[in-house]
Amino acid sequence: MRLAVLALTGLLLGGGAAMAQEEALPPQHFSFDGVLGTFDRAALQRGFQVYKEVCSNCHSMKEAYYRNLTGIGLTPEQVKDIASTITVPGELNDAGDPTERPATPADHFKSPFPNDKAARAANNGALPPDQSVIEKAREGGATYIADLMLGYRDPPPGVKVQDGLYYNTAFPGHQIAMPAPLTDGRVTYADGTPATIEQESRDVATFLTYMANPEMEERKRMGVKIVLFLAGMTVVTYAVKRKIWADLH
Repeated sequence: MRLAVLALTGLLLGGGAAMAQEEALPPQHFSFDGVLGTFDRAALQRGFQVYKEVCSNCHSMKEAYYRNLTGIGLTPEQVKDIASTITVPGELNDAGDPTERPATPADHFKSPFPNDKAARAANNGALPPDQSVIEKAREGGATYIADLMLGYRDPPPGVKVQDGLYYNTAFPGHQIAMPAPLTDGRVTYADGTPATIEQESRDVATFLTYMANPEMEERKRMGVKIVLFLAGMTVVTYAVKRKIWADLH
């Protein structure tokens, strides 16, 4: 009996040691958190740069339009210039052959692959998820996205990672097909902000949150107005009630 207890204790201590090697990630806080939170436009533009230079090589945003970029603080002319550098399918020519044309702000973001089969073939059978609404689709939202970028580690002792997968503390099951996409200095920010992996992860999480919720700020403003209106109506209703009942006493 004593040997069994010692063996169980050893297993528990061993498991605890393995878990201890997974250093906890610091809690994430974003400018858009809370009822009055708003998007940091500088972070949005940096996040777009990370998406454009890194994420868009594998991940699509099929539900997003280039015109959505006006919401991150870019002018319509800047958005038009960005879109014009992308070629998208055009109309068939007179011979019935497909053509290409420069994209416009009214076009969807161009996908890196023509179809899912091509995407799987280029990624060892794994299909990179579309990032149009990834912030809504993952529990934890922006925090999960940032933690995923920061969660790559060597596996703890005794943990075997399948071939072609990578160990990640934030990913459910801890084994993910995507190699670590971000490193320090992976991009050179146009505004001169040091491009640490922590900064890149927070910026791209901010950008993907905006793309999934471009109406967030307007929705919050409307919510505050409604709450203030209802509070005012409550005061008025109570005052009227007091006035009416006062005459009946």
